[in-house]
Amino acid sequence: MTKKKTSKAQTENPIPDKTEEEKKPESGGEQIDEAVKDNELENLKKELETQKDIYLRLAAEYDNFRKRTEKEKLLTYDNALSKTVEMFLPVADSLNLAVSAESGGIDEYRKGLEMIKNQMSEALKKLNVETFGETGDVFDPELHNAVAQINDDSLGESRLSAVFQKGYKIGDKVIRHAMVQVANC
Repeated sequence: MTKKKTSKAQTENPIPDKTEEEKKPESGGEQIDEAVKDNELENLKKELETQKDIYLRLAAEYDNFRKRTEKEKLLTYDNALSKTVEMFLPVADSLNLAVSAESGGIDEYRKGLEMIKNQMSEALKKLNVETFGETGDVFDPELHNAVAQINDDSLGESRLSAVFQKGYKIGDKVIRHAMVQVANC
């Protein structure tokens, strides 16, 4: 007689494997799993609603912020414009008085024009506006707009020989370039 060789695993585990029917969960376990799944689903739905509510509130808050910021920006612009116009009102008043004056000599008109010029300079000064472009200054293409050129030995090289319009700037920002004539370029 021949003996069958058995594997080591067969000899160590004398308990047979469970059949398919034995592997199926018991019917009471299915109800527990279903209840757990339903409970988990409800929790997830509640969490989704909470997150949706948070999102909608955040979106509404952002929209309100955007509208408020836009309104403040317009208000700031209006306030700045009002203050700027307010600076020039004395100049406008003086010009109106000069135009409506019926009598007066040349000296009075000259005095009135000088007053207007001083008021304008003061208004620009309050707005931190600086003028530039004086005869004799060195030509700077960043500040000056050369519209003419001459040769004049009495002036240095690349010097402003005439200023047709002064330049204006606030800090480093040029508002208007000076219109100039340059000598010896």
